[in-house]
Amino acid sequence: MKNNQTAEYNTELRNKPALEIVRWGIARANGRAMVSTNFRPFEAVVLHLCTQVQPDIPVLWVDHGYNRSATYLYAEKLRDMLHLNLKIYLPKLTTAHRDAIYGPIPSFDDETELKKFSAMMKLEPFQHGMKELAPTVWFTALRKVQNPGRAKLDHLAEDKSYGTIKISPVFYWTDADMEAYLEQHNLPNEWDYFDPTKADEKRECGIHVI
Repeated sequence: MKNNQTAEYNTELRNKPALEIVRWGIARANGRAMVSTNFRPFEAVVLHLCTQVQPDIPVLWVDHGYNRSATYLYAEKLRDMLHLNLKIYLPKLTTAHRDAIYGPIPSFDDETELKKFSAMMKLEPFQHGMKELAPTVWFTALRKVQNPGRAKLDHLAEDKSYGTIKISPVFYWTDADMEAYLEQHNLPNEWDYFDPTKADEKRECGIHVI
């Protein structure tokens, strides 16, 4: 997809409802659409949108093993509610094995060790999942308000790392928009979430190249 095509598509999608954007993407996926999740707050929105259009859409989740109990319970609740076709990918090492060899989770100010930690526990299993599922269209829950790096993105981007078109149907939604959608569709939310491979919300773990 050429850059001018991307710009044209983004202009076309800018004022469309999120559900229409999902339909647009799935219609172009040739049966190879996928949605990724980490079961952070508001993830129910994009999962509900995607399963409304394609109920059996593969849902890629990297479980690095360091999630809090509430996140695992939230994941199971959404799997049951939305009948998610969940594809779980795990690191090569368990958390106990990694911690025994490398020590505790790196601190947020140790960028070198955080990158190694992210690569081992999140990026490697994610790359495995992407290779196996080989999506032509990849839906994400990326939003403009999440961090400064993401603010310069748009609904649609070509992800050359994975040879796929990445679509973020709720890119311009605010937290209030997300809350309203959850309420309208009686979907749960969960706030006790922390991703040690990112350390803080403004840092990228490496899955989304900004």
